[in-house]
Amino acid sequence: MNIPERIAVRLPQLVFPSSEVVLYNHNRVPKLGFVPFLTHKRHLGLGLGFSKKMSSSMENCHVDVQNKLEVVRPATEVYAQEAIEALKAGKVIAVPTDTLYGFACDACSLEAVNRIYEMKGRKHTSPLAICVGDVSQIQHFAVTEYLPHGLLDSLLPGPVTVILRRGESSALEKSLNPGLDSVGVRVPDCNFIRVVARGLGKAVALTSANLSGQPSSLCIKDFENLWNRCAYVYDGGVLPSSRAGSTIVDLTRPGKYKILRPGSAKEETLAILEKHSLVEEAPAI
Repeated sequence: MNIPERIAVRLPQLVFPSSEVVLYNHNRVPKLGFVPFLTHKRHLGLGLGFSKKMSSSMENCHVDVQNKLEVVRPATEVYAQEAIEALKAGKVIAVPTDTLYGFACDACSLEAVNRIYEMKGRKHTSPLAICVGDVSQIQHFAVTEYLPHGLLDSLLPGPVTVILRRGESSALEKSLNPGLDSVGVRVPDCNFIRVVARGLGKAVALTSANLSGQPSSLCIKDFENLWNRCAYVYDGGVLPSSRAGSTIVDLTRPGKYKILRPGSAKEETLAILEKHSLVEEAPAI
């Protein structure tokens, strides 16, 4: 089990009221563990430093002021409940994660899931990943018993998507990724989306905030043409990640792993997998 270490972050006062911007340091940790915008956890067990790649960059992403007033909100605790209610109402919202901006909706709402496919121009044959607030919640949506003890806690929260067996007892609706017996699961190292997922009490469907086939988004300006399709756009500033997205690793076979996308944390992920005695799945011949 890794030990969280809070990193001091000073947030710039952008276009938001000064009352919404609070300075935090290691001596003043908020009671709910929630830092405005993004908060990152340092993984220590292997000295691999996921947090280096995820250190916060709160540069302003210049957008039209009128548009901001209509749909854009700061990704802070103040607006978390609003985001939760939007998801419960079957709406789509845009949120920051520890890698890219994403579109999110209630994974159990077929209408909302279809709306994400339609707004992205994404084929329904391309599955959506889910996001949960805590590693302990994964067992409700996927099979985890066959995984080495502590593996998921070492990988997550972090910039990794784990592909797991869905299982017959999964709480996911059959309408999500029909025909697939596996599901991609994320626990981003980002407080805002994790608080929203906890508040929803169900899995959140999550995919990158962009048109299918277009570059991923590191700031809300990057997908401004899609704002009008969202109930709200939550602004966490310019994300410090590359556009590589999360590292995707298939863990559906006991004792084996397969990297499906290198993403932004391949080397760190490989080291954790090897530490837990997993071996790479041989390529199909």
